[in-house]
Parts: sequence; structure tokens; C-alpha cells
Amino acid sequence: MDATMDGTSRAWQAFKRREKAVRGGTRLPTEEELLRGMPFFRDDLREDMREYGDRLARRLRKRQRPDLLPVVACLEELSVEQSLDAVRAFAASLEAIEDKSGLPVRAAQLRCFMYQAGFGSVDAAAVIAGEMAMLAVKDADTGSFKPRMLWRALAWSAFSRDMAEQQRYGRYHGSSRGLEFQHDLQSYSFLFKNAIMRAKPDEENGPSATKQAPSGTERDKPSRPGEVPSDGRVIVLREVGNASAKGHDVAGEFEKIVGRPLPVPVLPDLMAVRANITAEFPHATALVDQLLAGLAGRTHLHMRPTIFVGPPGCGKSRFARRLAEELGAPYEMIPCGGMNDSALGGAARRWSTGEPSLPMLAVRRHECAGPVIILDEIEKTGTGRLNGNPHDVLLGLLERETASRWRDPYIHAECDLSHVTWLMTANDVSTISPILLDRARVRLFPEAGPKHLPNLAIRIMERLYVERGLSPRWATPLEGFELDAVASAWGGGSIRKLERIVGQLIEIRERGRPLQ
Repeated sequence: MDATMDGTSRAWQAFKRREKAVRGGTRLPTEEELLRGMPFFRDDLREDMREYGDRLARRLRKRQRPDLLPVVACLEELSVEQSLDAVRAFAASLEAIEDKSGLPVRAAQLRCFMYQAGFGSVDAAAVIAGEMAMLAVKDADTGSFKPRMLWRALAWSAFSRDMAEQQRYGRYHGSSRGLEFQHDLQSYSFLFKNAIMRAKPDEENGPSATKQAPSGTERDKPSRPGEVPSDGRVIVLREVGNASAKGHDVAGEFEKIVGRPLPVPVLPDLMAVRANITAEFPHATALVDQLLAGLAGRTHLHMRPTIFVGPPGCGKSRFARRLAEELGAPYEMIPCGGMNDSALGGAARRWSTGEPSLPMLAVRRHECAGPVIILDEIEKTGTGRLNGNPHDVLLGLLERETASRWRDPYIHAECDLSHVTWLMTANDVSTISPILLDRARVRLFPEAGPKHLPNLAIRIMERLYVERGLSPRWATPLEGFELDAVASAWGGGSIRKLERIVGQLIEIRERGRPLQ
């Protein structure tokens, strides 16, 4: 048993090493690795298409075989233009080729399905789901069953259904939304993972048997606030109070999580997180190091309540969101401008507008005990107390002792919210209560300066090209005179202003006019 576990651990560590190389752009993932959860090359679908087309075209060109020329031509087109039409043309060119011809046709066709799914193809996503399910069966036959393949296959199935539903009502635009499908897949995977992990083979009494933790078990014993059990799962809600009251079916609303242990996000490789975040925010390297240092030695995510303070447009909101994404945690981003009551903490069900507290909504939506909640522009909430005050509500949620026994006024029961991570942004802290500031750490978000311009400009340019439906390869480093002109117009500080300037530079480049 120990030898098997050691082998599994070594295989997983090797997978993570290869994943790091893929994200860094030094290795192209195989089709099976993509099925098993490996990201695309440089964590970008279009980059993967470009690199794959370029590499395979060079390999086949060396064979000097006339029957492979149409395939080579399609691959060369794919390396230049990453579009759905280019993928379909490549897939069509494979139909007349057999595996014995020296081209891995089956693998290439599978990659085409993954690319088409990324552009919004419902049928392609369904094919990928089937391939993952068969791979899970293959693992089981070889004695190396990995349940994560099941929840990934189910996530792809749900993603396919979601696309089909939205297409039916004309709300889905595959060419734009499809390229961001990884976030949707991650959310679905999390939901199915929770469902599979909480299912027990000996559940003979039906679903109701799991709604409450068995009496007298370790789960019923109170733990220290914020303590994560060895299995990484925590019961957030043990019961619903006054469930028979009329007007709201609270028991039904929270049926999926009552009495059930929910996972706390497992920390990923922090070095990889650092590399990805600092590449995007080179001016915030010191801040990233401070934040990640607090996670060193942990196995599960939890950060102290943190307020990022900086002038408008400096990128602090995007930084908070990207940090949550890189840490692999589900998150909710809540704009606080105009929030002037205690709705953050929920409203009692006796009111027609009764609803759960914001953190409990996040826990229920993601079926996760430790989501990240980002309160954007926290200083812009109202300060009156006629209907409650958001800052006052936060006092009990930011302290782990009180958060572990937070009484939700809508659910009428105590909830363990001590594993929720709170991130906040503010332009200044002068209007924030000193008591609230005492419960959070305040970190100045650094402003970018001219020395960061080369790295920032290329990143912004890549993002703008992708938003226009073009390849990020069009984003070439700024030449000396361009850097001087942009630096002069920008002057440092606001990233929002820099984005506008870079957008103007792109237009000038496309018109072929010299930069004035």
C-alpha cells in the first residue's frame, strides 16, 4: 500500500513539474496530458494552437511526402491564424491520412476537438467528456483509478450542456466567450468533485442519510477556529433553524451543504503562483512575496483579511482577482459603491427581501468552505446606521473566532465561516472605521513606473489583441522610440491610462503610420 501511495505521489509530482514547464512555455503538453488537466501551452489556447501548428508542420515538412502537403499547409495556417476555421480545415485535412503514414492522426484529431470546444463547439466538448470518461475507465482497469478524471469528464459534459442551452436562446457567442472556458470548467469541476468526494459507498439509507453528520463522530466535536481537518473538509452548516416556518424553503435552499463537509481549497505550487503574478504585475513583486510568505508551510488556503490601498486605476482590483485565480480558489467580486445597509450579513426571513449573508451565498454557490470574497472599493460603502452598516457587519466576519460561529439571520443557525478569505480594495482608508482597520492588514498597492513599462506594455498589448480575436503573437515588444513616446504620454501610475495609450499605439501600428 505504501509503495503504491509513494508511486502515486511521485507521478503527481512529475505531472506538476511538467505542468510548470508547460505554463512557462518550455514544453508542449500532449493530448493525454490535456485530458488529465494539464493547461494549454503558456496557459493560453491560442498560444497552444500556434506552437502545435508550428512544431508539427516542421516535423512533417522534413518527411518530404506529397500526401502530407495539405496537412502541412493547414498547420502553417494554424500557426499564423488561430481561428475556428483554421482548426476545422486542419481537422478536414486529417481525414485522408492514416496513423501509419507517420502522422499521429488520432492524437491530432483529439487536439482539434479540444480547440473546437474552446471556440464554443457543443459537439466537440461532448467528445472530450467521453474521452475523459474512457480514460478514467482505463485507469481503473490498470489499477491506477483517479477520481479526478470523473469530475473533469462531468465538468466537460456540464460545460457542453451549458453552451447548448445558451445557444438555444441566442446568448452564447463561442468565438469570444469560448476562449475563456477554463474558468467555467474549473467551477464545474469543483462542484462535481465535492459531490463525488462526499458520496459514500455504504450510503444505503438514501440521500437523506448524509444531510447531518453522524452523532458522536469526530465531526460533531468543536474544533479550534480555522482548523482544517486532515481530510481538508469542514462542515460549514450543521442545521437550518426553524425550518418549518412558512414563506421560505430555507432547508431546500441549503439541502446540498447541510451537515456535509465541504472542501477548503488546497494550495497550489506557490512558486508557480509567484511567477505568474509577478509577470503580470512586475511592480508588485514585493507585495506578492509578502502575501505568499504567509501561506508558506500551509496545505490549505487562508489569508488574513487584507485591504489593498492605492489610487484609482493602479490595478489593485485586477490584482486581487488574479491572485484568487492563481491560488485556485472560487471567488466572488462584490462592488461596494453605494452599499449602505447590512445586506452583507444577510436579512432575516421575516422580511420579503430576506436572504442569506454574502459569504454563505458564496459557500453554497461553490460548495466550498473557503471561497475568496473580494470587496471592491470598500471605502465607498455608506456610513449611516439606520439600516445597518457594512463595516459593522464585517467586524464579526473578519475575526476567525466569531466567524467560526457566525449566526446567519436568514438561516437561523450558526455557520463556520472561519475559512473564508477576505480581500478588499480601497483608494484611501480615511473613511474606514479604525475598528475595521484593526482587524485587517493594510497593504499599499505599488504604482507602476517607467522601469516597468516594457513588461507591462507587452502584457497589455497581448490582452488587447486577444480581446480583438487576434493572436497574442501580434504583440511585439515596443521599440525604443515607441517606449519613449508611451512613457512620455503615460508618466507612470494608472494602469487604466496605460491601457488606453497602448490601445492607441496598436491602432497607429495597424495603420502603418509612424508614432509621433
